[in-house]
Amino acid sequence: MTAPLPGGRGRPRLPRPVVAVGTALALLAALLVIGGGAYHLTVRGHSAEPLAGPTGTPSVDQGDGKGPGGGSDTYDPNAGIGAGEARVWLRDNQTEVAGAGVSQYGPWRVGDTVVSAIPTGLTGYAAADGQEKWKLPLQTPLCGVPPAPSAQGKLVVGVKESTSETSRCTHLQQIDLATGRAGWKIPLPPENDHDTTTQFELAISGDTVVVGRPAVMRGFSVTDGHKLFGTSSPNGCYPSASAGGSRLIGIRRCPDPNDIHARGQEMVEELDPATGAARWSYKYAPDWTVGRVLSVDPLVIAAHHKDKKTWNLTAFAADGTVRSQSTPAFGVSGRCNGYGNASGFQECYAAAADADSLYIGAGKPGTTLDTEVTDQVVAVDLNTGKERWRTAEQPKGRTMWPLAVEDGRVLTYITPGNNEAGAVVSLAAADGASRPALQSPAAARGAESVFYPHGVRIAWAGGRLFLLNGRVNSPEPRKASRAILSFGK
Repeated sequence: MTAPLPGGRGRPRLPRPVVAVGTALALLAALLVIGGGAYHLTVRGHSAEPLAGPTGTPSVDQGDGKGPGGGSDTYDPNAGIGAGEARVWLRDNQTEVAGAGVSQYGPWRVGDTVVSAIPTGLTGYAAADGQEKWKLPLQTPLCGVPPAPSAQGKLVVGVKESTSETSRCTHLQQIDLATGRAGWKIPLPPENDHDTTTQFELAISGDTVVVGRPAVMRGFSVTDGHKLFGTSSPNGCYPSASAGGSRLIGIRRCPDPNDIHARGQEMVEELDPATGAARWSYKYAPDWTVGRVLSVDPLVIAAHHKDKKTWNLTAFAADGTVRSQSTPAFGVSGRCNGYGNASGFQECYAAAADADSLYIGAGKPGTTLDTEVTDQVVAVDLNTGKERWRTAEQPKGRTMWPLAVEDGRVLTYITPGNNEAGAVVSLAAADGASRPALQSPAAARGAESVFYPHGVRIAWAGGRLFLLNGRVNSPEPRKASRAILSFGK
């Protein structure tokens, strides 16, 4: 998954205080020893057998050996690589950028190519070894990026009218991520004389790209750019944001007609990508804010109540009825419940779901709704809202980020620690029992450590992990600006 540029926001329905925590057994610390040690991950009520570390056991992915070591000439993240460790490639930003750096978006994998974007253009790299495959400069800066391209590998972005910092977002541009070729480009005239939009919120579902601007939403064909539908405001609720993927989810803000200063309510709906018509809608209670769409299918949404300092999880059935709504007993990052983050409705990189459960990076609740240390994975039953299991806490400084569910197992990234490089472990969806999947070399720890949890963007695709820095700086002598790092098959 990947993040759009900032967009709208809204409000929700007071949850029923449900919730559930597994058995009250003590959690044992998980230990990962680089260089021949063992990784032992414990869950409540379940303990996985000790597993061999990165010393060549058959259960550890061997990598393909194609990574060149990338990055600076004086730094090799694969130095001293051991048997069974996955080879790393690393690329630094080589483009001059303005001022104190710029935002970076992606990563998007299309076939054997992985793509990143900065405001001035996009770059495609070979997924296996990081070699640059193509570069596409843009005439004017990006001002909107969807979380993911279409199934055909086409991305539609927003671009500005000029290079001025105050210029408006005025056009849509299609880009083929497999080849780096620019496709159609169409203008989006201002909605009215007061429309000074400088950013678009974008989401792609099927052959539709949805464009959001203040109180306005339109749909266009990804294939040829023709308009499919425009804004509608049923019952006085106006568009606020959207989320794409296998389904198109809309978020609307519903002001209180009797109190213009009130926060009002927020409404979630599933939209027909071809027409924009709502298939169903659900309205949250007043003063609740829709924070994140954690999964589109099944649909799982995190919302929060700023004044009450609480948040909830709502799981929806296919017809829009509520499967469960719960108030978790654990904390998550603000990037995963939306607290303090007014944009990027699909920008939680630490959550994955299957038909019956949500798996999310979690930690002890903090003084705010933004928990900095998410050193566990919690499995939540979507039918009841209750915890099914949780892993043990990681050693200090390490966090856990569920990436995807594949073949009944939850692939999870564990960030580097004081003396350990990053790794991907595989957790059994049934009980959280763990086994190693990928281990990066010890020498890669330094490079991985600059991909800070609060700004990193992550993708897991084709058995590879891709880490993208959310912000990059201009190249300088003897000072690298790490842009993208990958290890895997």
